[in-house]
Amino acid sequence: MSFPKTTDADGRRVPPWQLVLRYVLLLAVLALTVGPFLWQLSTSLKGPNEDIFSSPPKFFPSDPTLDNYSRVADTIPVWDYALNSLKVASANVVTNCVGSALAGYALARLRYRGRRAATLAFILAMLVPVEGIIIAQFTTMRDLGLNNTLLGVLLPGSVGAMNVLLMRNAFLNLPVEIEEAAFVDGANVWQRFLRIALPSVKGTLAVVAIFAFMGSWDDFLWPLIVLSDPDNFTLTIGLNYLHGTFANDERLVAAGTIIAVLPLIVLFAGLQRFFFRGVGEGAVKG
Repeated sequence: MSFPKTTDADGRRVPPWQLVLRYVLLLAVLALTVGPFLWQLSTSLKGPNEDIFSSPPKFFPSDPTLDNYSRVADTIPVWDYALNSLKVASANVVTNCVGSALAGYALARLRYRGRRAATLAFILAMLVPVEGIIIAQFTTMRDLGLNNTLLGVLLPGSVGAMNVLLMRNAFLNLPVEIEEAAFVDGANVWQRFLRIALPSVKGTLAVVAIFAFMGSWDDFLWPLIVLSDPDNFTLTIGLNYLHGTFANDERLVAAGTIIAVLPLIVLFAGLQRFFFRGVGEGAVKG
């Protein structure tokens, strides 16, 4: 039996055993990453009379039902919590895209004293654990009168250091000659930013948007600390009530998890082509 010849990106032939090993490793990684999500999806579709702890476990529901999702909505105001999360996450996307683009362009293209120190400050900001500054954030929000508000949830993550550095490196990868030609033609710094630089890094902007949305949507610790009114709870905080009230009903927990993950899947599916292009545009280089 002969195997078809397979070559890598450089045109070199890949032996069949290496090709098989690569696919085995890819399938193993796929099982580790996607497997838990598929198991939660399967659990959320199982009926009340089906044993979810059977041995050996049954992956496919014998009698699939969507009743668990309606029970989640009857137990907690899940759609109100989702709306609160959507408000915070959407605002976080806007503030991160605008703020990171402006700061990244200033670090990459503008010439001023202290530019390297500013870049170093953003790098050091990524090294500080959230737990080390969360008390300072809480007291700041309290002094501003923003505790127990969605604005208080938004502000600490409105511009992320990683997103600024991604935009900086994306702008650095653009040929400087294009902007120099625009400068000779009389374009000011705002025109060069809006008409030349920004349209060239749409992929990195998509990466920033995805990271900002995911970080805000999945955040649990900070909303738990700053929010106390159930009317302002985000989805991650609201779903925590499923664990406390129905600790033995894993079907409800699984259904709530799927509801929380679904918007992230839709977002990534819509922006994936920009995401993979943007990873190359804004890759952090040494």
